Amino acid sequence: MFTIPPSSVRSIGDEMLAKNISWKYYGDQWNNYVVDPYQLNYGAVGANTDEYCTICNPFQYDTSIMDNVAVRTAHIQDTANLYSDIASGSLPAVSFVKPSGLVDGHPASSKLDLFEGFAKKIVDAVKANPSLWKDTAIFITFDEGGGYYDSGYVQPLDYFGDGTRIPLIVVSKYSKGGHINHEYSDHVSILKFIERNWGLAAVTKRSRDNFPDPVTGWNPYIPVNSPAIGDLFSLFDFGDNR
Repeated sequence: MFTIPPSSVRSIGDEMLAKNISWKYYGDQWNNYVVDPYQLNYGAVGANTDEYCTICNPFQYDTSIMDNVAVRTAHIQDTANLYSDIASGSLPAVSFVKPSGLVDGHPASSKLDLFEGFAKKIVDAVKANPSLWKDTAIFITFDEGGGYYDSGYVQPLDYFGDGTRIPLIVVSKYSKGGHINHEYSDHVSILKFIERNWGLAAVTKRSRDNFPDPVTGWNPYIPVNSPAIGDLFSLFDFGDNR
């Protein structure tokens, strides 16, 4: 069931559980993975295709979540549940969605247009439900930049540094359409967004969500108060709607 050792380090999932903020991780092909986690039936006639990403779900290694059957089944589900939750208007406050290897855009098992189709299906479904679209923000991002050279500034955030730039697209009725944001952000900026929006504390005392919002001088990409990462609120124009 596990690819890396279980961890007792506090996660954003633990933080939301403590504050009764509803959330789910929707992992594509999770239902196939659960019944055959070691792919013992791989290649057998009639066997399910299993391209669920075992290392992409951080909550799968969170002992406080995985050791509790009720919590695990309520918060870790398949994308089949995502589509039914969208249709019924019962999405949780926070949703994490991970495509399977078949549609994640990685060249080893997929194509980029398949990932685009996966994302478009979700965006179209949410927009088709007015009760969801009125207050939903969808963050679409990658986990890597494909190994291409990047001339942009890379901030030395901590011992692990930081990676080169990757795409992040925000889809929301409150996003600034056609706008390119220059604020320095990181994957952890999504956690900062969740924490600011729902009034949560940082996950731990040493996690990157403790870093302040960037303050810049002549170059909008380079924080003068480094290490600093944004909380993504500058991508929105909420007006008087919050």
